[in-house]
Amino acid sequence: MLKRCVLTLIAGLTIGTAWAGDAVFREVRYRGDDGGPPVAANQYRNPVVAGFYPDPSAIRVGDDFYLVTSTFGYFPGLPVFHSTDLVSWTQIGNAIHRPGQIDYGQKEELTRGLFAATLAHHDGTFYVANTCFYCDRGNFVVTARDPAGPWSDPIWLGIPGIDPSLFFDDDGSAWIVHNGVPDGELRYDGHRAIWLQQFDFDKRERVGERILLVDGGADPATNPEHVEGPHIFRHDGWYYLTAAEGGTGEQHAQMVWRSRALTGPYQPFPGNPSLTQRDLDPNRPDPVTSTGHAQFIQLKDGTWWAVFLATRPYRGNQYNLGRETFLLPVTWEDGWPLILPRGERVPAVVQRPGLPRNPQPLPTTGPIAWTERFHAPSLPPSWMTMHPPETAWYATGASGLTLTPSTMPIGAFGSVPGQPAYLAHRLQHHKATIETTLASFDPAIGELAGLALVQNEYGHYVLGVERDAQGLAVSLYRRAGREGTPHGDRLARIPLDTEAMPVSLRLRIDGPRLDAEYAPESGEWKPVATGQDASLLSVETAGGFIGNTFGPYAVRR
Repeated sequence: MLKRCVLTLIAGLTIGTAWAGDAVFREVRYRGDDGGPPVAANQYRNPVVAGFYPDPSAIRVGDDFYLVTSTFGYFPGLPVFHSTDLVSWTQIGNAIHRPGQIDYGQKEELTRGLFAATLAHHDGTFYVANTCFYCDRGNFVVTARDPAGPWSDPIWLGIPGIDPSLFFDDDGSAWIVHNGVPDGELRYDGHRAIWLQQFDFDKRERVGERILLVDGGADPATNPEHVEGPHIFRHDGWYYLTAAEGGTGEQHAQMVWRSRALTGPYQPFPGNPSLTQRDLDPNRPDPVTSTGHAQFIQLKDGTWWAVFLATRPYRGNQYNLGRETFLLPVTWEDGWPLILPRGERVPAVVQRPGLPRNPQPLPTTGPIAWTERFHAPSLPPSWMTMHPPETAWYATGASGLTLTPSTMPIGAFGSVPGQPAYLAHRLQHHKATIETTLASFDPAIGELAGLALVQNEYGHYVLGVERDAQGLAVSLYRRAGREGTPHGDRLARIPLDTEAMPVSLRLRIDGPRLDAEYAPESGEWKPVATGQDASLLSVETAGGFIGNTFGPYAVRR
């Protein structure tokens, strides 16, 4: 097979001479529907942004709302969404969108990288504060005049801890509230504090000393763990501080404090927590769990709402979608904001805010179906790679998506030089069908191209066309645990004719079950392996705290 020369601009990189084993994907198709109660025209469904969109931060600027969530080791990072009704969201960009914008640091874990981000707006400028975890410099802020981008290079804050959040007071002063360790010895495992620090963005320097706002949590006598994700807002003459505690698992809860002065002292809400599901029966049907990391938003009509993260387990505490973005109204009781009374379940269907309905090109919740043919000059903003691209190994165009196989498998990410040739999209349903058609692929021995379904380096499936010593075949591989091989174990192999292209591949997911199938051109779907265990892709089994992604993948052994 003759080598081809493919020239295109990809995120500032140029792809040169292609390998003989380049894989051309005609398209990727997705369908997902988790069912649930019907939704009337004046209602919306939770979550409002389904799938791996954790740690939501949302703000209102005039008649517009903007939302940002975490991405950890994926690039582009920190997706930015827009809405005019607080319910129907459309991704308009990413706050980290250039390979040279930030160094993600060590590649040891996909769950490292860009942690919880916070949006703010002041005097015509948008700000995103974030932590690059295990990077050299920690906390930073990027800015933009247009939330769709471009966003600036990082302004490094020189502040320890995680989860920085910006607050602009009425006098224009900028303040950063963040998680960190308290002074002195930790009293217990998970003992953390909330700190406040003034910052001068014109001079790019801290002002004065850090101020301790909360030591431990809402009730220090109970040794609350991992108070984090703080935000400050002002209402009716009070400064309100909100933060989550209890970790991001089933003990997650949202706490509230208030003070007449920005610098404190802050008194906790007697009715804390403002939101939690940790007291409910773990055997309840269709549970929503791990609620917290909330941010409060006031509408023009004076009503209040909160975005927050939560999970939807399909069995026990197993979920493959990661932490998702939910929305609920806020009520005020004696000057305190309450998202949900203690003991009440997060509702799946809620009355919409009193705002005109916002058009939404593609749903972010409920039944979703789409086809991506990769004809545009660049990828849509929802597609990602593991860390920023170091070389150009993919190209879009009239024939679809071209991938040059990488020598790094997904399971070796961070342990050897290079980057997996994997384009990722978030899984948004427990019940979903993912398909792709390989238009052309003439692999050398040891090369494979197909679909990957990924929790992390230690938990993933790969369904692909490969050539081994016996010839061309469709194979299913599985990586299950840290002790497995980087490529995973081959579970099934179906021989193919040498003239088999094009070939379609399909993964069908239903909670803890996974079926893998293939189809020759214009042929019927045939099984490769059925009834496989998808629960190994849950956080409970694979570890970490991100959600599943899927997409085209090519590797050279």
